[in-house]
Amino acid sequence: MARPQETFNKKELEKKRLQKRKEKEQRKEDRKANAKEGSSFEDMLAYVDEYGNISSTPPDPLKKKSTIKTDDIVLGSRNNGSVNQAGGATRQGRVTFFNTSKGFGFIKDTENGESIFVHSNGLSTPIKENDLVSFETERGFKGLNAVRVKVVK
Repeated sequence: MARPQETFNKKELEKKRLQKRKEKEQRKEDRKANAKEGSSFEDMLAYVDEYGNISSTPPDPLKKKSTIKTDDIVLGSRNNGSVNQAGGATRQGRVTFFNTSKGFGFIKDTENGESIFVHSNGLSTPIKENDLVSFETERGFKGLNAVRVKVVK
C-alpha cells in the first residue's frame, strides 16, 4: 500500500493560509465600510504657523507680517547686542595677549572690559603685551576685530 501524498502537517498549513486570507479580506471590507467617502483635498491639508504649530486652518493673509532687516542679522559667536559698536569711534584698550609668531592676540577695552580679537594685518604699529593702544573695530566672521591699532605713548 502506498502512503497518501498529503500529510497532516501540509493540511494544517493550508488551513492556516486560507484562514489568513479570509482575515485579510475581512479587514479590507471593514476599511471600505468605515472609510470617509468624498474627503476633499482641503480637508487633508495641514498648515504651519509662524511658530511651527500645525493647524487645520489656513493663515490669515490680512495679518501684518513682521519684516526683518538683513543688516540686523549677526552671523557669529559674539552676538551680545553691540551692533552699533562695530566701527566708527576710536577706542582704547590694553593688549592682554599677543603672539608675534602667529600674528594674533586680544585687546581688552578699557571702557567696558570687552575682549576684542586683533590680527597683525590690522596693526598700524608693532605691539606687544601690556601696551596701551587705540583702535577701531570692524565686524568680522566671528565677532568684532580690532583694526588700525596704534600704540598710545
